[in-house]
Amino acid sequence: MCENEKFDFAQDFMTILRSTFIACSRNQTLRHFAESSTMGRRMSSRFVAGMDIEDVLRAAQSLQTQGIASTLDSLGENVSTPEEARQSAEIYHRLLDAIEARRLNANISVKLTQMGMDLGHDLAREIVSGLVDHAVAAKTFVRVDMEGSEYTQATIDMVRALHVNPANGGNVGIVIQAYLRRSEQDIAGLLADGIRIRLCKGAYKEPPNIAFPDKADVDANFVKLTETLLTSGIYHGIATHDEEMVAATKRIVSERRIDPQSFEFQMLYGVRRDLQRALVAEGFNVRVYVPFGAEWYPYFMRRLAERPANVLFIAKNMLKQ
Repeated sequence: MCENEKFDFAQDFMTILRSTFIACSRNQTLRHFAESSTMGRRMSSRFVAGMDIEDVLRAAQSLQTQGIASTLDSLGENVSTPEEARQSAEIYHRLLDAIEARRLNANISVKLTQMGMDLGHDLAREIVSGLVDHAVAAKTFVRVDMEGSEYTQATIDMVRALHVNPANGGNVGIVIQAYLRRSEQDIAGLLADGIRIRLCKGAYKEPPNIAFPDKADVDANFVKLTETLLTSGIYHGIATHDEEMVAATKRIVSERRIDPQSFEFQMLYGVRRDLQRALVAEGFNVRVYVPFGAEWYPYFMRRLAERPANVLFIAKNMLKQ
């Protein structure tokens, strides 16, 4: 077998693994089993801070002692009733109170489907608007997460509508996924409005007419969009664990003489903690996305889809216990 054939086989195998994990993330039977089992909770503990508010606050405090900021995420999506949406929002209101009271260098990340978007745009806007108002009072920030491509335009529209209120200032931002073909155009519009962006690669299964199917193309677009963000004069988050993308970001900072304090690297809880600490030691701002809650299964499976090597890591740690 020639080297190219070996490479193609490895690439194809990784693609199959990623597709399998994405499919599993949507399987309700597997989700119920995992979220109700002790084994499942042990497996998820690497990437999920715990089940309740105190767990995530302890994690945020620990990160802060290491010079690392955090964004707190109460896991859940696609609620089925307005009552569930309001209950989800109440958890975030409690987090905002705690962030202010404990003087944490933290903010919150919310998903619109958890805030009732599937039940009606007006409901979601009312709920998220209330959270942004609270974040303004608490002197912190709301990041609206990006979900699958069917929600992309609605999410952008929501954030732009909230941001246009002068009282909200820089207290609400968005996530843009580099693997979407539309993202360059979306970023141009968001920057024109002065909106803060977290740039990530993307973790949902999308067809090739919507998202770049090849990693090389996603990486190239990520670097291109990173340079656009870093030279915009707005404080953004560059979300990656990929050392090549980190190196590319550092190169842009050096070549364009960008202040390292004018943006932040963002990473996930439990992933590349060595790299997080190294970046802080080099003088960069780092923020860690810290999820918590019982509805951890879809999030966990998407993390495995992003980096299937995490499966081996988890297996090794399970055997040690």
